[in-house]
Amino acid sequence: MEDRTISPMDGRSGAHGDGTVRVIHACSEAAIRDDRKYDSRMSDPLPPATAAFPDSPTTFALPGPAGTLEVATAVPEAGCARAGTAVICHPNPQQGGTMRNKVVTMLERSLRESGLTTVRFNFRGVGASTGTFDNGDGESGDLVAVAQWVRKCRPADALWLAGFSFGSYVALRNARSLGADALVLVAPPAGMYDFGQIAAPGCPWLVVQGEEDEVVDPQAVFDWIETVDPKPALIRMPDTGHFFHRRLMDLRGAVKNAVRGWLPPPR
Repeated sequence: MEDRTISPMDGRSGAHGDGTVRVIHACSEAAIRDDRKYDSRMSDPLPPATAAFPDSPTTFALPGPAGTLEVATAVPEAGCARAGTAVICHPNPQQGGTMRNKVVTMLERSLRESGLTTVRFNFRGVGASTGTFDNGDGESGDLVAVAQWVRKCRPADALWLAGFSFGSYVALRNARSLGADALVLVAPPAGMYDFGQIAAPGCPWLVVQGEEDEVVDPQAVFDWIETVDPKPALIRMPDTGHFFHRRLMDLRGAVKNAVRGWLPPPR
């Protein structure tokens, strides 16, 4: 397991001896429920997905297993673009999680600034996506539908999966079957779902966990990591709650620094 210290000012790293990464430096459900205010205002129908991957930020409707999936794509600056696309999963819809959650959007920004094309989407029953919550099973089908569309549009791209909280669970349980080339999990809800039944991915992977998380038990995450092989790179963020309140820029720097060595070649 990788071992570094990351400065909150610039994301630089240094060595520790306990097998983890630490960032030197809590929030309520209301933090993610704010996302509903945006989604509830969306009444105009979305344009359908195009055959080619959009070359500018676009939101559109993609056919999914429960009807329609609301999808948002973005591309990196041309000078830093890499031959890879990251699909990012949002937190639990039952607590108001959407693809516009602030941690999800910061994770998206981190990966896009690293050179990856990004894809966010709303799980079934969220925003303009149709269907009802299915506790991870139906949501896995939603992720598969989005990943298949990415592979159809960009068959030569490396496929990265990422997720926050519940979205981490969905990304993890599908990483191996989708043949993900890298996996980024932020606050994975170990102890809330049966992670012991999920095989570790066969690709480089990263876990970022706040040590003061008030939703996910941090120790459950650390204990789960001890049981998996191969182990992920682990970033432990002291004084950090579930929603990374006042720590979002630290999260951005930590993710960008951690995945730098995994990036696909320039596009």
